[in-house]
Amino acid sequence: MSASYSLPVTDSLAHDRNFTSTTHSSVPTEEQRLIKLSSATDDKNILVDGRDQLETGSDPELLRMLQVSDDELVGDLTYEQLSLYEKKSVLINRELDKMNTFGSAGLGRYQWCIFLLCGFGYFLDLAWAQAFGLISGAIQQELGIADSKIGDIFVAFSAGLTVGAFFWGIAADVIGRKWCFNITCAISSVAGLLFAAPSNFGALCFLISVVGLGVGGNIPLDSAIVLEFLPTNRRFLLAVLSTFQPIGVVVSCGVAYGLVPKYSCDTSLPSCQGGETPCCTKSSNMGWRYFTITLGVITFLIFVARFVLFDFQESPKFLLSKGRDEEALRVLYNIAEFNKAPVPDLTLEDFHALDKAAGVQNIETHDNTQTGVKTILLKGLNNFSHLKGFFSSKRMIWLTVSLWIAYMSLFFSFSIAGGYLPLILRQKGIDTSTSISVTYRNYIIVYLPGTIATILAGVLMEIKWLGRKWAMALGAGLMGASLFLFSAVSSVAGFVGFNLMEYFFQSLYCALLYAFTPEAFPAPYRGTASGIASTLGRLASTVAPFAAGSIFNPRSNGVLYMAGGAAFVSMLSVATLPFETRGKHSF
Repeated sequence: MSASYSLPVTDSLAHDRNFTSTTHSSVPTEEQRLIKLSSATDDKNILVDGRDQLETGSDPELLRMLQVSDDELVGDLTYEQLSLYEKKSVLINRELDKMNTFGSAGLGRYQWCIFLLCGFGYFLDLAWAQAFGLISGAIQQELGIADSKIGDIFVAFSAGLTVGAFFWGIAADVIGRKWCFNITCAISSVAGLLFAAPSNFGALCFLISVVGLGVGGNIPLDSAIVLEFLPTNRRFLLAVLSTFQPIGVVVSCGVAYGLVPKYSCDTSLPSCQGGETPCCTKSSNMGWRYFTITLGVITFLIFVARFVLFDFQESPKFLLSKGRDEEALRVLYNIAEFNKAPVPDLTLEDFHALDKAAGVQNIETHDNTQTGVKTILLKGLNNFSHLKGFFSSKRMIWLTVSLWIAYMSLFFSFSIAGGYLPLILRQKGIDTSTSISVTYRNYIIVYLPGTIATILAGVLMEIKWLGRKWAMALGAGLMGASLFLFSAVSSVAGFVGFNLMEYFFQSLYCALLYAFTPEAFPAPYRGTASGIASTLGRLASTVAPFAAGSIFNPRSNGVLYMAGGAAFVSMLSVATLPFETRGKHSF
């Protein structure tokens, strides 16, 4: 996507710009084209007008036009309380809102591309998570892995996810969204393709952890990226983005069903590791390898679509947070060109007027000539200065702690249910182990309705009397109730039915929570906030089986009540969030 629009720095009062209108000003006037300054560092031209407004101070009328109503801000926040970055961020929001009125269904072409490519990231998250559960039996049989060790597959993947969520969340706020967006997919595709090569369990676990490292950044990163390019009235698509997750599970099950049973050893054959014959050889057990190669190819094709076919533009809000106003504005103009929308009204003069009013000058001058260990260390530490945002106000501390509790309780809840429910049912005489075909059929029955749940989440979050907060509370409460109802299961059919119900409400709640989290935090530490929340959730899911194990009794439903109780804790946590984000500006 080439940048053909120049960045006009015009006198805003030279033409009437109503920011709440859906009409756009024309391309900069001939008078403004007469004076051009060529950048010394590249071939970009920046248009200025001849009156040099910035030398005489900011015009009060221009500043008034740049303001927004306090009603458009979250909670009891007022425009005067906004930081300089937040005031500029609002102007980006306005342009995106206007730009997308020229697109299809309220979105421009660029936004639809971003939505689909980030949706594929969500797709990979659960496609790979499901994959290792589907092939663990075939790997165990071929390599002769003990029952006590086969769980290392899931530990390795969980460790990769945890590190990935933490690392990529922070990296997105330090080096930017663009590189993280592409690197995460590249890592998981390479590791996925290599996974079929070794016949050593340790090497497989290592590659699984690397896949997790790449995939782990998808949820916190992709949700932030989609948000930062969406118009305000289409932010319900953040919840709909989660639709790609159950689709990932269904596709993973479908591919496995077509390959694993057909190209696997007879289940009665022992591993060749013990020297017995006949045994389960590599050549007769290629199904799980064909399966992971197929997923690796799918992941690689998604990487190609992201990196080669699509010209991803760095988030303008990330650029603003780093003081790179001109680059942020250029991205906005590039998107308008890609969307075939009129030239944005926003100009550098608008940003400079806000700078003047805030007493800030020359904010885009960066001194890179200083050297020395102390200087380098200080610059390195400055990359993490955004972490102070979590403690910038009582409201932000309240928000952060509430969401951390919500994530930990949610992950704790479904981790217990998934690990201990089959054990409880077996004690009741209900054997949930079935043939491979029936197992895959049941997976599809359970997970496919999750696509409806995530779409429903997008509807609920836009209902005025529900909004994000109470829709989340509703979803968490219904999830907790469904876990309590599991105690009444007395048949395999009941197990499948209640599993479907629990996953439906879990999908509903997760979609809402994943959508709200990036909305609630500003761009300077949005990726970090989402990444840490996801990391804490992963850690809670790791601890949960040990905590439940201390009270587990196969003749009791105690662990199910613990899981349901954790879901209710998550419900209470989101119900006490300090503000609602529906229809409000995100920074």
